[in-house]
Amino acid sequence: MSTPLLEVRDLRVEFTLRRALYERARVTALDSVSLSLSSGETLGVVGESGAGKSTLARAILRLVPATSGAIVCCGRDWLALRGEALRRARRDVQIVFQDPLGSLDPRMTIGEILAEPLRTYLPAEGRAARQARIARMLATVGLAASMSGRYPREFSGGECQRVGIARAMLAEPKILICDEATSSLDVSIRGQIVNLLKDLQRECGTAILFVSHDLGVVRHLCHRVLVMQSGRVVEEAPAASLFAAARHPYTRALLAAIPMIPAIANPRT
Repeated sequence: MSTPLLEVRDLRVEFTLRRALYERARVTALDSVSLSLSSGETLGVVGESGAGKSTLARAILRLVPATSGAIVCCGRDWLALRGEALRRARRDVQIVFQDPLGSLDPRMTIGEILAEPLRTYLPAEGRAARQARIARMLATVGLAASMSGRYPREFSGGECQRVGIARAMLAEPKILICDEATSSLDVSIRGQIVNLLKDLQRECGTAILFVSHDLGVVRHLCHRVLVMQSGRVVEEAPAASLFAAARHPYTRALLAAIPMIPAIANPRT
């Protein structure tokens, strides 16, 4: 078997909350979480609000500090990286955020937003080469190159999310983390974004960590599913197996809560 791109072992994240002026409490957000992710694979992370899904994504990205445990990413001890070494390594792990519009700087044009990762990770590349690369990526995500001069406020939510995906993919990451990347979109737009992610994965071989509470999307997109409850992993299985015969009561409760579309009566009867 090939070595996973990402391995998380016994990850623990604790936060300190202030209850009163001189009183603080330690709250465990993640407790002994382990997972692995291979090239070209999509791992879904599901659970109700407060289960620790987004904290897990942010801990992997080093946006929140880990209390203990280990993260090995692309063969590197991820938690040991500091300064410039961490900045360079972050090219391999990019994120698409939940809020399409809120994740884009309203003062910058789409072209300026997309040029940022290229200036950061490919500083030697000239302006013409950057513009050509941006035009190709916009076409890849279904947007016209002429849109690069417009501002985020001129785009729909689905178009903004396409820009967010383009920004992440311009860094040519090995791992893409999607943190509730479709939850704020209309159902029809949600399907378009999911299909776009599948196409990009097929073309680039990118591994995807897909954090979501939308089990319908997870079932369609993911190869394996990790179920979290109160900061712990309670079940992990191939997607087909989990949806066919979940073992843990919490997982079964989540599946039971999926809305069922009622059958449409035959208008001729």
